[in-house]
Amino acid sequence: MKLVAVTACPSGVAHTYLAAESLEVAAKKNNVEIHVETQGSIGIENELSMDLINEADAVILTNNIGIKNEDRFKGKPVVRVSAGDCINKGEMIVKKLQQKLAK
Repeated sequence: MKLVAVTACPSGVAHTYLAAESLEVAAKKNNVEIHVETQGSIGIENELSMDLINEADAVILTNNIGIKNEDRFKGKPVVRVSAGDCINKGEMIVKKLQQKLAK
């Protein structure tokens, strides 16, 4: 399974990066390929290419703040979660996506 994600929070600092790291750790632990773009106070980092987006089975977006260029994900299954949930429940989010997409 392949996932892409965009993490962002209102202040654009700690939670943005903690959420990204939590998703990356959870994906690795569950043998899932993930690429995470962060939209923080210093702008967009690790910007997702259209190839990565097209290859993804699903998209995870944080919902604490509007995601820039969200129209790139049109037609993809999108899961919206808070940055806090990504940090605290990253593995649960990845596992639920695995179960949902396996059906």
